Amino acid sequence: MADVIVIGAGPAGVFAAYRAAVLGANTTLIARDEFGGMAANDGPVPVRTLAHAVRLIREASQLSRYGIAVSDPVLSYPRLIARVGEVVDDVRAHSLRREYLDHLGVRTHEKAGTARFVDPHTIETDSGLRLQADKIIICAGGTSRRLPIPGFELTATHSDAWGLTAVPPSMLVVGAGATGVQVASIFNAFGSRVQLFQAGPRILTSEDEDVSMAVAAAFRESGIVVHENFGTIEAFEKTPGGVRMVFSKDGRRDSADAAIAVVAVGWVADSAGLGLAEVGVETDARGYVRVDPYLRTTAPHVFAAGDITGRLMLVPQAVHDGMVAATNAVRGATTTLADQVSPIGSFTDPEYAQVGLTEAKARESHDVAVTTTRFDGNTRAIIDGRTTGFCKLIVDRATCTILGCHVVGERAVEIVQAVAIAMTARMRVDDLARVPLSLPTYASILGRAAYRAAEQLNLDVSGQMYQQEG
Repeated sequence: MADVIVIGAGPAGVFAAYRAAVLGANTTLIARDEFGGMAANDGPVPVRTLAHAVRLIREASQLSRYGIAVSDPVLSYPRLIARVGEVVDDVRAHSLRREYLDHLGVRTHEKAGTARFVDPHTIETDSGLRLQADKIIICAGGTSRRLPIPGFELTATHSDAWGLTAVPPSMLVVGAGATGVQVASIFNAFGSRVQLFQAGPRILTSEDEDVSMAVAAAFRESGIVVHENFGTIEAFEKTPGGVRMVFSKDGRRDSADAAIAVVAVGWVADSAGLGLAEVGVETDARGYVRVDPYLRTTAPHVFAAGDITGRLMLVPQAVHDGMVAATNAVRGATTTLADQVSPIGSFTDPEYAQVGLTEAKARESHDVAVTTTRFDGNTRAIIDGRTTGFCKLIVDRATCTILGCHVVGERAVEIVQAVAIAMTARMRVDDLARVPLSLPTYASILGRAAYRAAEQLNLDVSGQMYQQEG
């Protein structure tokens, strides 16, 4: 009998198993499919690989501006998909450190199928495994939300999109959150005629409004047809060329056709089939497992971590969850979840990223200073010919600390990481303005934004070079 069984081998599960084993627990890790979970096999890793191909195509398009003569690039999609597979295998083998788990004595069962509770301490899998443990940590992740709409079976998920063997001539993308916009951006760059549909008034509704507007404008300029406030979907229908989406608004019916329709309208817990109710583990209406601050479920010996809890569904948070859940499973309820500064970004073209509060949310409870610095004044952006975008800082006037940062443009995701560090350290904005960031770099736009914010707040940052940068 094991001390700890971990169900799910994504980031939450891998790090839960690692932490439990480090603390001396006899640990078993169960993977329904491949080691690495959605993050390695179906999420950030393959997405970023495809986005890198987009970047290479884009960079090749401006070679002539720098005096380099080459023929136009031609995409071999099968070869690209093969490269995605190579990257995923490499990440599973090295980045997730499977060998660390093996060295610690963690018994890992891959491709075990769905795991379910037989009794409070016994787990059975589709592959026939029957395992027992004193403590169990559920890290089964999430899955794409389905809609109760006629013909929905004709649609594809983002997972299906990444698994295509050829670039479709046309594509409908329904849902303009982080997943939907990445699908739209990548396949638009590969040559698909993309229509992006958002039921709400703007795409990327969880982002700062300026980010939503800038990304939507860039998408339209690149050829993506963006439909906001498009109405209500009535049905999906099969057509000779693919699929048709029928929708209506204000009593008027309309439709859109494409070779494929990708629906990305949310993420729900992948908890069906686990047999949670039978052992006293409660879930909410969307299937998310209810946990306390120790990540303990309503069954005291069962813990949960990662996407299945419905918290911030990001890899860093899943890793942190896994570590906390495992610590408490082995040592008892000793560690609670701490508030974290959580940077979020997406590898679209252009990139966008954020950390902290949006301007609208910050103004609800703070007196703020807001400054926006454009990429067309950043030396590195000018050198690289990537002058689209901006960096927006939101600063609390009372404390002079940064409440939020929002970036659209080249290397946005990397830029925001630096702000996350500053926010975690509770640096004042004038302290950030004094940091001698290297030039010419994209990150130096932070210095200029911080300098401008400090000026608004009448803080002394005289002599800083960033007043010349942007």
